[in-house]
Amino acid sequence: MLRYATVTRLLRKPAATSMQRAYSNGTNKEGSGADGQEDNHPIRRTLRLLGNDMRRVKEFFVPKDPLPEDDNPKEALAQSKFKFKGQEGPADEFQTHCDVLVVGGGTMGSSIAYWLKEKARNGLNVVVVEKDDTYAKSSTHVSVGALSQQFSLPENIQMSLFGADFLRNSGEYFGEDIPMGYTPHGQLTLANEADAAILKQSSQLQNELGARNELLSPERLASRFPWLRTKDVALGCLSVEREGWFDSWALLTNLRRAASGYGAHFVHGELKSFEFQSQADIIVTGEGGANAGGYESLDKAVIQLPDGTERSLKFALCIIAAGVGSSDVARLAHIGMGRGMLQVPLPIAPRKRFLYALNTQAEEAPSLGMPMLVDTNGSFIRRDGLGGQYIYGYNAEHAEAADNELAYFESKLRPALAERLPVFAAAEVAGSMSGLYDYNVYDENGIVGPHPYYHNLYIASGFGGQGVQQAPAVGRAISELIIDGQFRTLDLSRLSFDRLIVDKPMFEYNALN
Repeated sequence: MLRYATVTRLLRKPAATSMQRAYSNGTNKEGSGADGQEDNHPIRRTLRLLGNDMRRVKEFFVPKDPLPEDDNPKEALAQSKFKFKGQEGPADEFQTHCDVLVVGGGTMGSSIAYWLKEKARNGLNVVVVEKDDTYAKSSTHVSVGALSQQFSLPENIQMSLFGADFLRNSGEYFGEDIPMGYTPHGQLTLANEADAAILKQSSQLQNELGARNELLSPERLASRFPWLRTKDVALGCLSVEREGWFDSWALLTNLRRAASGYGAHFVHGELKSFEFQSQADIIVTGEGGANAGGYESLDKAVIQLPDGTERSLKFALCIIAAGVGSSDVARLAHIGMGRGMLQVPLPIAPRKRFLYALNTQAEEAPSLGMPMLVDTNGSFIRRDGLGGQYIYGYNAEHAEAADNELAYFESKLRPALAERLPVFAAAEVAGSMSGLYDYNVYDENGIVGPHPYYHNLYIASGFGGQGVQQAPAVGRAISELIIDGQFRTLDLSRLSFDRLIVDKPMFEYNALN
């Protein structure tokens, strides 16, 4: 056995010549000494091979060219959801190509854009087209901001449960710059004899799925809420937690701001038409001749900008989330205009909502703990602030109903309101407004998921009066379909367009429609 000193002496002299990084200048062969002779000593050869291996590993992982001085790798890696410093790109640059085009930039479309960018960041180029950049005609304009789980279908209950958690923890998603104004005073839904059984069954299902509410008899209602007249009321359902109301505008603003911060592009313009692309590699079966001429997919969108110019935008996937305009966008894609699966239209129609700001300083007026009240006729009222202000709303069955909002209130709405809440018989009308929201005339329920004919078209529309509160869950669901290829956290497949083709409606009996 060689002593340590002997090994050191054997290695020291040749190492001075053989370990001089001969590989770096190309003049000496690897493992050669200064005289060019190969050094085959076994120990030095082993060390030399190990050194070369370590060099190759280092050169693989460490870039040879230095980063530009203006690049900050720490900032590029630390994408904070609170500061929104994703790569936004030029704000005024029109994107001629994108991965995902979202038609409609209201609460639903902004939620879809937010979840796509929150999950994929720079992995997806998302463009949102919104024709009403002021949102004056958006359904958010007439949203009362209701937060409730009092539905009859599991999907709607679960979406609203997620919406409640999302809103209550909005600071974790958006920060605290724009508060949601969440007011957790619950909802009280009244039912007459005809609807009492459905209300009771729905309450049981809601509690099984995690909501918390209790059923109250007319006697208990009158005792608990002395300002409430219980004539023709058979049963009431009062939430215990996770219900109330919030600021709808704050939700829209936060979703759009967050999506933009993550790099989504919002375009002020109107979709005028689609361009199609023939794809011979896709064959649609069971179409009864609808695909005789070959399958055509959606390829480009022609968008008219505010100055009247039209620009073309090529996309891989398109999502219709245009609210009351969703059926018009669908027709541009020949949905409801073609044969086979394309002969089934998107059954979204506008419905009109009236909102009134009421003021009463009467001592017997509902107190600060008043829940949002949903009456048997579908009207609703909730407190607004601390000064005797209330918001009263009613959904008309026809979009063209009553152009004169005040006259409509005095003749049609005040008598019913005064019958239920006598204190409002003389309440002052401090303001009024009306607007449209998207309504599914097929089964009064939302449509979400892929279109059965087009492989690159998705739909998220028709959620009616509860669309704003369910937008966070729908946006998350669409992002899962696109990024993961399936629903992951909540299965909404029963709400897909397919139910229209097979004629299996999913009726929601407790919707605020």
